[in-house]
Amino acid sequence: MIIVSTTNTVEGKKIKEYKGIVFGEVITGVNIVKDFMAGVRDIFGGRSQSYENELVKAREGALAEMKNRANQMGADAVVGVDVDYEVLGQAGSMMMVTVSGTAVTFE
Repeated sequence: MIIVSTTNTVEGKKIKEYKGIVFGEVITGVNIVKDFMAGVRDIFGGRSQSYENELVKAREGALAEMKNRANQMGADAVVGVDVDYEVLGQAGSMMMVTVSGTAVTFE
């Protein structure tokens, strides 16, 4: 199991080796029905559950990809993790979630 932390250390663990930077990326399109429903919610207020669900799936996918890459490097953890969100495509029709951190092993 790969530990993921936004801090540069993991409490109770001593870093033995820095394996390198690892990334996870997910780009997802948002369809017209979700766009319409989000627009309706914007007019009447409330949260856009469909967009929130897409965001959660994209973030979880990017984290899983990063952990998989760290595992392939023989790492025990990824520290200093940063999560970034970007809107791409014509009229912001796509969303990209990128996560990055440093793969490490412990003593």
